[in-house]
Amino acid sequence: MERSRIAVAGASGLIGSALVRSLAADGHEVVRLVRRTPRGPDEVGWDPSRQYVDAAGLTGCAAVVNLAGAGVGDRRWTPEYKRLLRESRVLGTAALAEAVAALPEPPRVFVNGSAIGFYGVTGDRVVDEDAPPGDGFLARLCVEWEEAAAPAAQAGVRTVLPRTGLVVARGGGAWGRLFPLFRAGLGGRLGDGRQYWSYIALHDEVAAIRHLMDGDTLSGPFNLTAPHPLTNREVTAAMGRVLHRPTVCAVPAPVLRAALGEMAGDVLGSQRVVPKRLLESGFRFAFPGIDEAIRAAAG
Repeated sequence: MERSRIAVAGASGLIGSALVRSLAADGHEVVRLVRRTPRGPDEVGWDPSRQYVDAAGLTGCAAVVNLAGAGVGDRRWTPEYKRLLRESRVLGTAALAEAVAALPEPPRVFVNGSAIGFYGVTGDRVVDEDAPPGDGFLARLCVEWEEAAAPAAQAGVRTVLPRTGLVVARGGGAWGRLFPLFRAGLGGRLGDGRQYWSYIALHDEVAAIRHLMDGDTLSGPFNLTAPHPLTNREVTAAMGRVLHRPTVCAVPAPVLRAALGEMAGDVLGSQRVVPKRLLESGFRFAFPGIDEAIRAAAG
């Protein structure tokens, strides 16, 4: 994409902040959506809970990227927090999609974040974008999240739904919690370790989003995961190998269930997700293997 004006919601999050840095480094004009009063021309006010967007601030944007949403792993899934998880994604997406659809000159592309939680627990079965949604809270949430983007697509805006896996990064997300434990020699498998983890390096996550933004014919769901998912046991071994630490502190499944409640089902559940459409579109991973992804994140 030539140098353009690009709006990003969720710009302060792990993926959003990395995307903003990448876009700005290439000379794009990045506009951040903020919940407080905007402090300059590079900020646009919005309030997902009230489904409000200052649509005038999106004028002239070639792309609108929505990566906003409360952290799935930040707290125990109480009824109140599950409501926040849903509202922060579904209401915010609906507001942005409707604002995009109503613009006199809409952007060329609307990228709306999603997650591989869409597929639910898949066990050893390999799933790609053709697979139906699964069961459980996260799967239902992802379905609603993606459906909320429909107004943009119905208005003729190319709409892309990147379903992101576990992002290998030191500064946030699930992996951000793993690095300190493993560096301290306290890392180990979770449960029996046989569950598949579908991961992606942060660098490749950002590159894939930009690839989807630039591809004029690309729309719909794309799995953003490395080509070869690994079991938690294999990931644990790789963390120990790269960080030169022992990995003997396994966490039994009952302990995880007691500590995490309902969320433990997704930590212990297996998702063997592959990026079929992303590879078919010509994307090439810089860090396809787990050792190199961990090494890149570890710095």
